[in-house]
Formats: sequence, C-alpha cells, structure tokens
Amino acid sequence: MPLRVTFVAAARSSSLLAERFEDDRPLDQAGWDDALAAARDLLPLAAAELRYCSPTPRSRATGDALGYSPLVQLALRDCDMGRWRGLTLGEAMAREPESVDVWLADPRATPHGGESLLDFITRVGEWLDTRPVGDGGRIVAVAEPAVIRAALVYALKAPPASYWNIDVRPLSATTVTGRAGRWSLRFEGAPAQPARS
Repeated sequence: MPLRVTFVAAARSSSLLAERFEDDRPLDQAGWDDALAAARDLLPLAAAELRYCSPTPRSRATGDALGYSPLVQLALRDCDMGRWRGLTLGEAMAREPESVDVWLADPRATPHGGESLLDFITRVGEWLDTRPVGDGGRIVAVAEPAVIRAALVYALKAPPASYWNIDVRPLSATTVTGRAGRWSLRFEGAPAQPARS
C-alpha cells in the first residue's frame, strides 16, 4: 500500500495581503477561531500514524488546535529568505525591485542572501521521500503554505516556476500518495450524490 501524506495549511496570523516572508508571528484571534471552526472537519486526520508540523508558531498552534499534537520537523521550515525575512513581497519590491525580479524569474537565485527556491523545493522533497513507508500508512503535516507549494512541485516533478501558480489557502488539506520518487496528488471530496428521478 502507498504512503498517504496529507498537508494541512496553517491557519492565518494576519490578512493574506500582509503575509510576511518567514512569518513567525503566532495565530491571531481570527486564526484561532478559524482553526477551531475547521477542527471538526479536520479532526479525522488526527488518526494518522505520524503527525508533524513546521516549526513556526502558527503551524504548531494550528496542529494543537486541530487535536494533532504534532512533532516539529525542521525540514518543514519556511524558505530562508535572508535579509527579506519579516518583509512582505511589496516591501521587498519597494526596497530591491531588481533583486525581487531576479528571484521571481530564476529558481536558483538568492539575491536576498538566503535559500534558493530550488534548494527549498529539494529540501522539502527530501523530507517527503524519507518518510517511513512500511506497509503503507498515513501522515499528517501542518505546514506553512510555502512548504506545501514546495512539496507539491516536488511530488509532481513540475518545473520550479510552477511554484508561483499554486494557491494554498489557510486550513486547506492536500494529499499526496506514493513513496520516494513516485508521488501522486490525490483529490478527495464528498461522494457523488445519487441522481434524483
């Protein structure tokens, strides 16, 4: 049986327009309220054999609010953004527009002095590939949206530029199944309703 890894995006800690690189702020009240409201639907994932989270305060708090009691995984940390840490994309663009353009265009670029997008995707992918398989199993990982985007790019063997085209919403769940080097994206939803006569 294949391994099943479900990523749950951390609840928000601010307006999505104010998201910051390597944001280490705790959940705000709206984030807590959202996590508690989503807990009923996401609680079944707590039955996973292994429960992990990114090291950010909001990922840990989201995992706890959902009843997962997750184990922190340093490999699931956000991309190292160097001197842009704590800035919004707009703030980085205002300070260093040419550098941001280079960073957005070249997945190997590190104009901020941190980690390249390609290195970030590879780090998250290596974490995914080293999960214990055994006879199948279930894993849940609460992570920052950037980490989930990186995992999906890696799992689908998509070009690094596709990272920018993946929108991960707070408290969304995304599942990949398979094993090292052979991952598939799995969509789940409500069973089809029978047709009415």
